[in-house]
Amino acid sequence: MEKSEKFWDKSAPGYDKEEMKDKEVRMKILSGTRQYLKKQDAVLDFGCATGILANEIAGDVYAVQGIDISAEMIRIAQRNAQARSIRNVDYSQSSLFDEQFKPGSFDVVLGIYLLHLLDDMPGALKRIHTLLKPGGLFISVTPCFGKKSVTGFALSLLSKTGMIPALSLLGVDDLQGAMTAAGFRIAVSECLRQQGRQYFIVAKKSS
Repeated sequence: MEKSEKFWDKSAPGYDKEEMKDKEVRMKILSGTRQYLKKQDAVLDFGCATGILANEIAGDVYAVQGIDISAEMIRIAQRNAQARSIRNVDYSQSSLFDEQFKPGSFDVVLGIYLLHLLDDMPGALKRIHTLLKPGGLFISVTPCFGKKSVTGFALSLLSKTGMIPALSLLGVDDLQGAMTAAGFRIAVSECLRQQGRQYFIVAKKSS
């Protein structure tokens, strides 16, 4: 088991409580995402964690596939969906590069608080672009601290000690540039909260 998987397995039991401390931002993410969903959409929630967003949007779309590297996150997501009798969300411990996912399979891919944690963000963005149908949307939320911020520096030190997973200190220009390089057009870029520089970005695959 990889270090990051162990970290997220250990974090899973308290994840929902921790994430909902900033309920205002969570509600902005939910309402912002819903604006771009349609009833016929097939959605991939990449790094779904405990299914906080996937379970909320299930009624707005045709189907959601939630994937995460953490078996414990997936177990909790499945339990939460069952408790709410949600039947159109399928959770699995899997990766973005799982061969079960075919090119052009999804109308929307979600990546919430995820891109800064990836070892190969450019490769992941290209894979997301491939998995989307023409005109499909990639909706993400990413902390864009940048390399010169005090918060970014502190988090970098914590990641080097192994207390938190490795992360990239992205600036918003770096992030948008990587999306553009992967073939996306930036449709929306909004800072949800200045503290943490949390950016909600909707990127579109050309039709």
